[in-house]
Amino acid sequence: MSIFVVLILAALAWAAFHGWQLPNSLRYRPAQGRAWRSTFPAASRKDIRDFLSVFVSAFSCRDSEKLHFRPDDEVLGIYRAVKPSRRLPDAQELDTLAKALRDKYGLMLDEIWHEGLTLGGLFQRVQQARGKSAAA
Repeated sequence: MSIFVVLILAALAWAAFHGWQLPNSLRYRPAQGRAWRSTFPAASRKDIRDFLSVFVSAFSCRDSEKLHFRPDDEVLGIYRAVKPSRRLPDAQELDTLAKALRDKYGLMLDEIWHEGLTLGGLFQRVQQARGKSAAA
């Protein structure tokens, strides 16, 4: 009986660890801070990092992986890379993202959502909602 419990706990720990990691195509990317700064030169590093922290939190990724994402990454493309077994996002990730964007920035995701929405496009809308310049 105790071996069975240990095996179940080990399987759950393995699944949790691997479920929270980015796929290799994103995890081994170099940091994309320069891409963000060149796309949004008027935005502060703090604004960019805060925005990316909101995004990775909604998608259950590690905060330390936030700079692996580029401004031209599509939100649905990231979802499909992180959750390859699902064709469409379930309500949880998008609801979590929508709530976080609404609470932190006053931005309504459903008003700007489209399938090709990129992180850069989303960040630009966040900056506009905050009354900051977001020249892209």
